[in-house]
Amino acid sequence: MPRSKVITLLSLATLSVAALAQTTVSARPGTLNYTEGQVSIEGRQLTAGAESNTTLAARQSLSTTSGKAEILLTPGMFLRVGSNSTVQMVSPNLTQTELRLQQGRANLEVDQIYNQNRILVDLPNGQAQILKKGLYAFDATNSTVSVFDGQANVYPGADLHADIKPIEVKGGRRLTLTGDATQPEKFNKDQAKDDLYNWGSLRSQYLGEANLNLAQTYAGSSAFYPGWYWAGGPYGYTWLPGNGLWWNPYGFGFYSPYYLYGGGPIYGYRGGFYGYRSGAYGYRGGAVTGGYRGAPVSGFRGGTVGGFHGGGGHR
Repeated sequence: MPRSKVITLLSLATLSVAALAQTTVSARPGTLNYTEGQVSIEGRQLTAGAESNTTLAARQSLSTTSGKAEILLTPGMFLRVGSNSTVQMVSPNLTQTELRLQQGRANLEVDQIYNQNRILVDLPNGQAQILKKGLYAFDATNSTVSVFDGQANVYPGADLHADIKPIEVKGGRRLTLTGDATQPEKFNKDQAKDDLYNWGSLRSQYLGEANLNLAQTYAGSSAFYPGWYWAGGPYGYTWLPGNGLWWNPYGFGFYSPYYLYGGGPIYGYRGGFYGYRSGAYGYRGGAVTGGYRGAPVSGFRGGTVGGFHGGGGHR
């Protein structure tokens, strides 16, 4: 394993242990999680490292030029804004989270959504309501809503009112909101994997690595409750679900500490198997097979656990 990778993972483990003493998690809808390049809020250029202390309030806008930004919404939802784009936070509430893409492009990764969540994305010529887990792409320039996975109800027209009937858009379909927007059309998902998609996939992989580390740390801890958890370094906040193992649209897993504590297996990239804890996991001094290129990483209370890129998983 490269020395820099070891240092990063060990630093993350140290931050994870320190996080056990925290009683609150400060991230809320609108929290800026990661940026690169030129990003500003209300015309104020952001400095490197300012993400963790920056939250978009209602009616505030974030703009990028030659840069990208990742914004947290409700736990398990990540909005990723492409270059030369502007997004406004209309409502940062947990039960109604509404954004307006004023120009450019943005992708929305939804790993968990509750019936009580009303997630809205406004475009110049319509509005999309997110209904299911999945991956959604929005383009204000072309007024399109593309659903890689999931399902959305799209309301066409700039003047929204109660009489407008939604158009259902499912996975592999795209709706153009200019002209006579009546039926979504199929699109080639592989050809649609552009720079923003690939950037989101890489961010998703980093967040999955951070999740696994923190889920191990909180396994068996009475201090855990689900939500956003600070992982530090290039990760920012990651998501720890309240139960089970949740696959995101890019194929990376988000583990609950309860799942690991209960003996659940760790997998690699969408199903690559890393091994069972067999009653002797990290917190008991055991080991899980398949580390980063075969090398183990220190786990909870002296155990070892395989990393995210190893035996049987994605390389």
